[in-house]
Amino acid sequence: MRMAGLRNALGCVWVALAVILVCDCTAARAADQPTAEQSTADKPSAERPRPQEKARRAYLGRVVAQPMSHLGAGWLIRPTREQEERPTESLKQLGLEPGMTACDMGCGNGFWTLMMARVVGENGRVLAVDIQPEMLTKLKQRTAQFGIDNVEPILGAVDDPKLPAGEVDLVMMVDVYHEFSHPESMLWSIRRSLKPNGVVALLEYREEDPRVPIKPRHKMSKPQIMKEYHKNGFKLVREYNDLPWQHLMFFARDDSPLEAIEPQPFSVQR
Repeated sequence: MRMAGLRNALGCVWVALAVILVCDCTAARAADQPTAEQSTADKPSAERPRPQEKARRAYLGRVVAQPMSHLGAGWLIRPTREQEERPTESLKQLGLEPGMTACDMGCGNGFWTLMMARVVGENGRVLAVDIQPEMLTKLKQRTAQFGIDNVEPILGAVDDPKLPAGEVDLVMMVDVYHEFSHPESMLWSIRRSLKPNGVVALLEYREEDPRVPIKPRHKMSKPQIMKEYHKNGFKLVREYNDLPWQHLMFFARDDSPLEAIEPQPFSVQR
């Protein structure tokens, strides 16, 4: 009887120890698992719900500029643009190749669209996005005039460029991003549209340079650009700093295999 009682007592002790060990292991695993809030915060932005964003007057300390009207479209194809901005030099930096899918975001009357379409060739395409139907009408007139048929006009919304997911090699934004009234929604959609090695090529007039003859609200500084793009799931992977008026910065998704770099500070050359 005594031996049986002892065996029962020992059995109870072993059961209790096993329960304690299981509870400790479970608690440790639970501590290592992120909370629902942490999981959401760590997800790439394309996996999060589309931002529910109202029109903004300012964003992260920057005043949002008013979009350029289609009535001023003639300025985009002014004869002096090559001398002032050297767009053909910028075009060479984009890394476009025949067969690529590119996007001209805020295409206007197609100044950049036509140049990009010639580079990607008949096996490539340029998705030309604008929110003004009048701009797309002018674009179609110019593509017809020059016999270019690999351009797909897209009437976007202020918060949605209506791009296909995961199909775009390069999104070009020339002096237009600073006019987005819904910057987070637009960047969410643009990020979602990129291929794994796809990039955004951002051209913006330099805020740091008083010699650039553009209204202050239509300029952006490198620190401001970095702040906004980092917040929305992008990393800087390349830049070109030899243009007369503009920053040219290349951003990839933050989960892209492309290596991130630090921006080179701008200083006015005397």
